[in-house]
Amino acid sequence: MISFSFDDFPESALRTGGAILKHFGLAGTYYASLGLMGKDTATGRIFGPADLGVVCEQGHELGCHTFSHCHAWDTATRAFEEAIIDNRSALHDLLPGVEFQTFSYPISGPRPLTKLRAAEHFLCCRGGGQKFNVGTTDLNNLSAYFLEKTRHRIELVKDLIDHNRQALGWLIFATHDISDNPTPYGCVPGFFEEVVRYAVASGANILPVVEALKALRSARM
Repeated sequence: MISFSFDDFPESALRTGGAILKHFGLAGTYYASLGLMGKDTATGRIFGPADLGVVCEQGHELGCHTFSHCHAWDTATRAFEEAIIDNRSALHDLLPGVEFQTFSYPISGPRPLTKLRAAEHFLCCRGGGQKFNVGTTDLNNLSAYFLEKTRHRIELVKDLIDHNRQALGWLIFATHDISDNPTPYGCVPGFFEEVVRYAVASGANILPVVEALKALRSARM
């Protein structure tokens, strides 16, 4: 199982990254901090209101990233949970009837109590770790592999996909912007497309995070 996710949801993640996924008949997960909407940030220009509807129309998943992109470790647990609730309220105002089902911790891994509180709001929560998920897995802190960390080493990513296939794991890729001139937190379109192409060729089932979770749960029943 493989999932592709985008933290912060810069415009290019949908317009360029989403177009690449669509070319292969795939969908991804876009983790949005609605307080950043329309702003220029370290990961590029962030999505606008219309982009939220496009995500849903194209079959992608819209995930939560707190309202104000709160640091998962440095932010007090109560304030962090309030930012989750604020993000959900903002989503209801913009897209009535749409719900966040999964979550991505901004910037770092969470405090233990923060993880406990976040778990009350979502089916699963995703962190980092640069590895795939296999065996007994913490659904409140799923591992992910950030593509920008090896964006000049495609062979490392391909090896990871191969190992994930052999282990029958769940590999969640993450990044931010997809651009010809990416920020330090993103990658170029050619690299991203090569990763997607190799993932497809591996025979993996490629789904947004929430759909992958549901598929894995069904397979165990």
